[in-house]
Order: sequence, then C-alpha cells, then structure tokens
Amino acid sequence: MRGFLYVLAALVVMGLAFWVYHENYETKRALEQAQRLQREIGQTRERLGILRAEWAYLNRPDRLRALTEINFDRLGLLPLRPDQFGRIDEVAFPGNPEIQIGFDPETATEDEEARP
Repeated sequence: MRGFLYVLAALVVMGLAFWVYHENYETKRALEQAQRLQREIGQTRERLGILRAEWAYLNRPDRLRALTEINFDRLGLLPLRPDQFGRIDEVAFPGNPEIQIGFDPETATEDEEARP
C-alpha cells in the first residue's frame, strides 16, 4: 500500500510540474503579446500624431485661402450669404400616404382568392 502511495505522489508531483511548466510558458507568451501590443499602440499613436500635424498643416486658413484664389475660376466658390439659408417651413416634406389594409377582389391574385 505504501508503494502505491509513493507512486501516486510521484505522479501527482510530475503532473503538477508539467502544469507549472506549461503555465510558465503560457505566461511568457502572454507577456510577449502584451509587449507587442504596447509597441503597436505606441506606433499607432505616433502615426496619429503625425497625421494630426499634417491635417493641421494642410488646413491652415492662409493656405486654404490661397487655394480658393487659385481655383476660383474652376470652382466658383463664394462666401455664404444669409439669404442662402432657408427656414424649416420652406422645406417640402413628403406627405403621409394613407395605407389601406384590406382585401380588394379586383387586385387579388388567384393565390389570394383561394385562401380562406
């Protein structure tokens, strides 16, 4: 009986050692993935900062003003005037069509007529 318990204890220790070994490498793999994701986040933030700087550079008012002057003949851009705006009551909205629900024998198909 004692020999059986020794063998069982040895198997339990070996099983636990295997489990610890496996968990150790899973943890290392998870840490490497977290570091990789942190690097990607940092690179993405850096690219986002560059894109924001480019956007700010391209949308400078003096640059946009110069572009409108260069392309005025082609685009015909003019400043907005107050008379170009309308009121909400001037907008034509589609009316509410009245939906008729019922059976009309004149427009019914053969399948509909056969139904009870």
